[in-house]
Parts: sequence; structure tokens; C-alpha cells
Amino acid sequence: MEMSLLSIVLLGIVEGLTEFLPVSSTGHLILAGEVMQVPQGTETFDIVIQLGAILAVVVLYRQRFAAVLAGLGRRDPGAIRFTRNVAVGFLPSAVIGALAYGAIKAMLNAPIVVAVALILGGIAILAIEKMVKHPTCDSVEGMSLKTTLGIGFIQCLSMIPGVSRSGATIMGALTLGVERRTAAEYSFFLAIPTMLGATTLALWKARHELNDSQTMAIVIGFVVSFLVAIAVIRWFLNVVTRHGFAPFAWYRIIVGSIALIWLLFR
Repeated sequence: MEMSLLSIVLLGIVEGLTEFLPVSSTGHLILAGEVMQVPQGTETFDIVIQLGAILAVVVLYRQRFAAVLAGLGRRDPGAIRFTRNVAVGFLPSAVIGALAYGAIKAMLNAPIVVAVALILGGIAILAIEKMVKHPTCDSVEGMSLKTTLGIGFIQCLSMIPGVSRSGATIMGALTLGVERRTAAEYSFFLAIPTMLGATTLALWKARHELNDSQTMAIVIGFVVSFLVAIAVIRWFLNVVTRHGFAPFAWYRIIVGSIALIWLLFR
């Protein structure tokens, strides 16, 4: 994997912009790599720089996480339920991701899969937005074990590039009765152990392959994605609260359609 500095920075920007939107950051990285003709072998880079965007969640929600940690020390029921719900939601992807790592990595070299998944995912979001009307849960602490486990299994669909981890978790939460903003925030929190696990696994698998230039590329992409994601998260929550997820659905359908046509006829 040898990329130019411009490609590294641009991919970091793409990651930071798309990680928390229901549009698939991995899918966008793959398509952007195709457009910029990035050399093959960037799968580890694509996975690890996502952790930079995840770090933005830790920074922006640091007071909430500090309150949860303090609550755990006091054995506060709300803090315990919050921690339990994030842990339970993470378990399915941890197990399935470890077992299917090879197949998942192979799909990262399939841009047509991304294009189709973007289109189908956009249609699914529009359908779910119309179906879901009356949420029954408005806090992460108030989610049941059944709900969190269900969301965890639905999140596993995002192992297909183009589906979107945040999109799968948010839409899964909505169908299970979780309110919009809470669903979006839960997807942020669930991203922390999920992407930390994915990054650790990717780095371990590639530990004998990475050289100094590849490591530097990862570091630069990580930092850029972190800085961009800081700005995106609050904007996303405001859009979701006011307009729902339909704008992102139409974006997925349009981009997926353009990408599919380009890939088929280039």
C-alpha cells in the first residue's frame, strides 16, 4: 500500500464526513479509492482510520462517559444499564466479525457490492421512515436487553461494505421502538467497542505487513478523520432531529446509482 499524501488526506476527510452518517464510510472509502485509483492493499488503512472518527465521539461525549464511570463506581442503575446495553449490542459483531474476517476483508475489494448496497440501503431507510411512527424508548438506559441484542445482530449487516454500520444500527433501533436521536446516539456509543475491536483485529492480522510509510499513512488518515468527525457529529444530530433520515436515503440512492453506472460502463 503506497498512497500519495493527497490521497491519504482526502480519504481521511471522506471517513470523517461519513462515519456517523447512514451512508457507509467504508463504502465511500472504497468508491473514493476507485475514483482516485488508489493502489490495492489499503483494507487495513480503511479500517483503522475509522477509529479516528470514533475518537471524536469519546471527546464530544466525554462528560457523559465520565458520569457513567462515576455511576458505575456508585453502582448507579442507570450507569449499569447504559454499560450493559452498549456491551450487549457489541457482542454479535465481535463474534461474527472474528469468524468471518476473511470474507469481510475480501468484500472490501468489491466496489459493485458497495454501489448496490447503497441503493438498497437507501430504499430500506425510506421504507422504515414511513413505517416507524410511535417510539417507545427515548434513552439508551431505557432500552431492553432484547432491543439491544436485536440491534447488535442487525449491525452485523454492515459487514457488507455499503450497508453502513450507523445506518444499520439506527434503522434497527427505529424498527425496535427507539426514538430517532437516541437511536443515533446509541449508534455512536456502539461504534466505540465495535471499531476498537475491528481496528485491533486488523492491525494484528497485518502486523507483519506494515512498513513505516504505511504506518505514517494510517496515522495521518486517523488524525484527519478525527478532526472532520468532530464537526460532523453535532450537525448530523441537528439534521436528524429536524428532518429525519430521508435526505441521507436519497443521497445513498443517487450516489449508488451513479457509482453503479460508472463501474459497469467505465
